[in-house]
Amino acid sequence: MAYGGSGMGAVVGPSGATASTIKQVKLERESELRIEVGNDAPLRLRLLNGTAEIFGTELPPQIWLNFPPTLKFAVFTWYGATVELDGSTETDYTADETPMVNYVNVHAVLEGRRSRAKASSPDDPDSSQGPRVIVVGATDSGKSTLSRMLLSWAAKQGWKPTYVDLDIGQGSITIPGCISATPIEMPIDPVEGIPLEIPLVYYHGHTTPSNNVESYKVLVKELAGMLERQFAGNAESRASGMVINTMGWIEGVGYDLLLHAIRTFKANVILVLGQEKLWSMLKDALKTEPKVDVVKLQKSGGVVLRNTKVRQRARSLRIREYFYGLANDLSPHSNIANFSDLCVYRVGGGPQAPRSALPIGAEPAADPTRVVPVNINRDLLHLVLAVSFATEPDEIISSNVAGFIFVTDVDIQRKKITYLAPSAGDLPSKYLIMGSLTWLET
Repeated sequence: MAYGGSGMGAVVGPSGATASTIKQVKLERESELRIEVGNDAPLRLRLLNGTAEIFGTELPPQIWLNFPPTLKFAVFTWYGATVELDGSTETDYTADETPMVNYVNVHAVLEGRRSRAKASSPDDPDSSQGPRVIVVGATDSGKSTLSRMLLSWAAKQGWKPTYVDLDIGQGSITIPGCISATPIEMPIDPVEGIPLEIPLVYYHGHTTPSNNVESYKVLVKELAGMLERQFAGNAESRASGMVINTMGWIEGVGYDLLLHAIRTFKANVILVLGQEKLWSMLKDALKTEPKVDVVKLQKSGGVVLRNTKVRQRARSLRIREYFYGLANDLSPHSNIANFSDLCVYRVGGGPQAPRSALPIGAEPAADPTRVVPVNINRDLLHLVLAVSFATEPDEIISSNVAGFIFVTDVDIQRKKITYLAPSAGDLPSKYLIMGSLTWLET
């Protein structure tokens, strides 16, 4: 937890005068306090009495928690509670109409399935498999929030579910542009979010699959295959199952990618948030699939709609957090390497088929899964590059990544590249993957 130490009843201003910024809020049973932290300063919050939780994780009593600027969250109580706020908010209000009862009922059903899977023979691949839940819905419908709740409630009961994040637009496990997975062994910290000890990460390099749909599908398949192999050797993880968060692109090609993910991960519980049409389409498309439940759920009234600018800022903050930490408590290193020490590749491109080899009227197209070498030049400036675990270029598209670097300077004359990395020393691999993900360091 990001504990902030002992509480104070007042804040001392520049002139030495004190001005109280503390506000108490009493919550009735099954209500929640919805908060958007201000843009310029953090907010402190503590639980005074009763019990309450943030996205499924219980709050410790009488301990201040520090929430960074711009964070949006809700404090929910099942039986009543009083909380204390210290600092300014963009907005905060209490709501007594929430879908939490429906959400916890879903958790109870999943809990029963996990228990039955654990009690089954490990030799039976069907009955020993816990629930594979995929959360779908439009952009800003609360998918990642519901995923966190289900994971935290499961971890609280002693399970170790696997969290899979397919939303490359935001990135709730690591930076945007990635699909990733990680086991959840403890309720998720309401401030620091998903733990990053042992994530499995594949780099798409773009914030929307539309930049390279085929590459995205290949990475989804690679991640699913890796998890299948892990589950085969770990009965506990297999019984605990997985919770899969998806992107908000649900029409046209986005819908096709959704079906691809459902089938690739063999999801057997599809939770549809606030989308009657999508629920109906998926129910019809999956009616012949054995033992697949498509469940319609109400989205929370606390969901905040974000415009393009806000989403871009959120992406930038996620990248900054990777290098500097949530509270600026990390110290990334600036390193210099020779051009000859690094090999940069992108996925997609390569030679086009000649027009004479194509059907009449067809346009030549680059191979979307071909790995192409990239010349190191000023075009790499401000790009985020992934460090691949591949040992050969041909392995790049099927290999997960060790981490990321940020290119801060390219000296053409000296053939030197300067980059920011989370730690000092040589990179774990010379193979780097580029996409279109950029960051203007602030």
